[in-house]
Amino acid sequence: MGISRDSMHKRRATGGKKKAWRKKRKYELGRQPANTKLSSNKTVRRIRVRGGNVKWRALRLDTGNYSWGSEAVTRKTRILDVVYNASNNELVRTQTLVKSAIVQVDAAPFKQWYLQHYGVDLGRKKKTLAAATKKDGEEGETVAEEAKKSNHVLRKLEKRQQNRKLDPHIEDQFSSGRLLACISSRPGQCGRADGYVYLGRQRTGVLHEEDPEKEGKGSCLKFCYLRFHISDQMSLFLTFLSPFSGDFEIVIVVTLLV
Repeated sequence: MGISRDSMHKRRATGGKKKAWRKKRKYELGRQPANTKLSSNKTVRRIRVRGGNVKWRALRLDTGNYSWGSEAVTRKTRILDVVYNASNNELVRTQTLVKSAIVQVDAAPFKQWYLQHYGVDLGRKKKTLAAATKKDGEEGETVAEEAKKSNHVLRKLEKRQQNRKLDPHIEDQFSSGRLLACISSRPGQCGRADGYVYLGRQRTGVLHEEDPEKEGKGSCLKFCYLRFHISDQMSLFLTFLSPFSGDFEIVIVVTLLV
């Protein structure tokens, strides 16, 4: 029968059926959704549509161009995981790439650009004294490479440092090597999964409010689960549990009627 977008097969407002008085038309057709999957085997199909125009139906993707808005830089990077979708949790479970889905992308291209632009290596862990003495030779080589920069480059980096601002949440993500991003393109229509890196308040829908004792460490909804218990006062407590920060918020209290 096929997918049809006409209204002839719909019932009337009174509940009665309509009688088909003409055949289906080409302009009333509908196509099944692409349901683009996260896979390294990139597959994009060419579809001829009305007017002789072309759509690109992405069936499998694993890369995209992502924009870091506050730094005005865009880099092509790998999509590592789908972590949240406001419309449907099933799309998270099946790793489906759709518009407005929240994904984790590889931070390496942005980290490399930041090092070149500001001279700051993001995500580098602070070394202890023992580790520093152990790797003196290796560090000597890196210092020698850094010393090769000309005075002009050093002055330029110093000038950029004056206006440099970095959200602590973003810095924490760089240490893990993964950045939260949102897909802004339509993979089933244009064949690409492009988007932008999540910054500051944009993350509130995906990350919970921070624990005051552990500032700057939110947790993604994908890694949380619910626990509930009934207290002596016959009240139902729902608590979010997170493997990163433990019990951190009582969401709702409902009084039970006996």
